[in-house]
Amino acid sequence: MTRRSSQPRFSPWSRPLMGAIAALGVLETSMLTVVKLTDRVEAICPTQGCNQVLNSAYGTVFGLPLTLLGVLGYGVMLFLALAPYGISRDRDRNGHDRLDRLTGWGLLAGGSMMAAFSGYLMTILVGELHEFCPYCLLSALLSFSLFGLAAFSQTWEDEGQPFFTSFILIAVTVVGVTGLYANAEPTVAATPAQIAEGGQKAPPITTESGPAEIALANHLTDIGARGFGAYWCPHCYSQKQLFGAEAFEKLTYLECDANGYQAQPQACQAAGVRAYPTWEINGQLYEGTRELRELARLSGYEGDRDFRHSIRSVR
Repeated sequence: MTRRSSQPRFSPWSRPLMGAIAALGVLETSMLTVVKLTDRVEAICPTQGCNQVLNSAYGTVFGLPLTLLGVLGYGVMLFLALAPYGISRDRDRNGHDRLDRLTGWGLLAGGSMMAAFSGYLMTILVGELHEFCPYCLLSALLSFSLFGLAAFSQTWEDEGQPFFTSFILIAVTVVGVTGLYANAEPTVAATPAQIAEGGQKAPPITTESGPAEIALANHLTDIGARGFGAYWCPHCYSQKQLFGAEAFEKLTYLECDANGYQAQPQACQAAGVRAYPTWEINGQLYEGTRELRELARLSGYEGDRDFRHSIRSVR
């Protein structure tokens, strides 16, 4: 027993490796958080699916980007992985070993919850969104790697206890995240009634149009400009809110998701649409939510520009 307790709880290489993995996770999720908050997701997405996933209802938690939660999670794992190095084992062996044990349990708990969360989201990615997101896959691989290292690279006095603990934490996390996204599911999967009506409809536009919005919408339609989006896309909804209900009805707008109402995915593909929303104006594609003044400039509109809403006001 004495010889066993004197051995390091972790393999010598495991904590530095977990620290490196967690640091990579912090970098990835920080980058994704910045581009999402600045509405530049399409700038770093190599696939259309990546943009759709990050801008879907599943990409937000309590009004904040899910990636921000990832930054916090990986940051905690980074701290737990490297914390024992802050105490010299030669000078304070008891303190070092105590911190090693506590952070070991913390790494197991954090790894279990992150792996469960990532597993749930990967299931949604494949089963609901039917898209491929390389950043999501990378994050899942990092989460499962941290869990595996936390569970299998350290010495446990009772090998059954950590696995029982992991099972409980994974089950609680899955139940919690299922409840968290319960209200998001209808915006991704159309109900039978909605399918019968022609597909999933986007949320109703709640803002009112002014004369300037209506005039700009008429101008865009007259010059053949088109808007492309998806019913689940929050940035598409923001774009609609900028115009208001009355003006938006006058626009040529194409639904690109095959599950959406009156969808025209072939037309979107033929136009070369990679992200939502996208505007096609005078043969050029412009991705992302655009202020109405910018759309007026891009389209050569010279009428009333006393627009009622801005991107900041509709979010």
